[in-house]
Amino acid sequence: MYGQDVLSGDWRRPGRGKIPEVPAERDLVVEDAEGRFCGAVVACDKEAVTLEDRFGRRRVFPLAPAGFLLEGRPVTLVRPSEDAGGPRRSASGSIAVEGLRARVARESRIYVEGVHDASLVEKIWGHDLRVEGVVVEFLEGVDDLPAIVEEFAPGPGRRLGVLVDHLVPGSKESRIASQVSGSDVLIVGHPYVDIWQAVKPSVLGIPSWPAVPRGVPWKEGVIAALGWRMDPSEAWRHILGRVTAYTDLEPELLGRVEELIDFVTEPCEDG
Repeated sequence: MYGQDVLSGDWRRPGRGKIPEVPAERDLVVEDAEGRFCGAVVACDKEAVTLEDRFGRRRVFPLAPAGFLLEGRPVTLVRPSEDAGGPRRSASGSIAVEGLRARVARESRIYVEGVHDASLVEKIWGHDLRVEGVVVEFLEGVDDLPAIVEEFAPGPGRRLGVLVDHLVPGSKESRIASQVSGSDVLIVGHPYVDIWQAVKPSVLGIPSWPAVPRGVPWKEGVIAALGWRMDPSEAWRHILGRVTAYTDLEPELLGRVEELIDFVTEPCEDG
């Protein structure tokens, strides 16, 4: 009377024909279906795709149906068609370097405050960073920044760039940043309380980022004001999933990241 048992079969996946096929374009960031490895596409042939994570580790996966997660949803990766048009652009707007293996990582580094900052930088500038051999690491806050910089020991050929949230006059972050100096370290920042605000509101279909009362945790306050029924990690996946290119971000962040990449990759003077 009631048909098939709804729990029979693989009930966690969409029904037949509902799993989208996505071209495995270079720098597309996906997870394997079990969520054990996350990385950017660096190569794809008719049978398999190669992913590289932010530490430079690579793994090869078969192009199996529903074999990957894109923004948390099952997809089937397929070999991309040949592009007969002009030069392909990366998410940052730069001309994509085709067929070039990621260079050995430089000693120079870029530090950002948290995992959300790192994932946004990877999504937009990941291709550029692999071409230049720059690794991005996250700090989980800047309270110990002077000690972290001292431990890194910047010097010629070993530069350190740091991206700081809410770097405005009089903020805690600006006071901490003022304690760090040196020709081989560069600290820059954006004016936003959190990296979420660097995503243009229009990308999310909202008129503006809501104001959060003092004393209320910022992320939780934003979620409540927008009426999202999500925890902060789910909300960030939603936000990041709407970002596809540099045009989705505010100029105040774009300029600072480009400045850091230029700083850590610029040739050092002799001596």
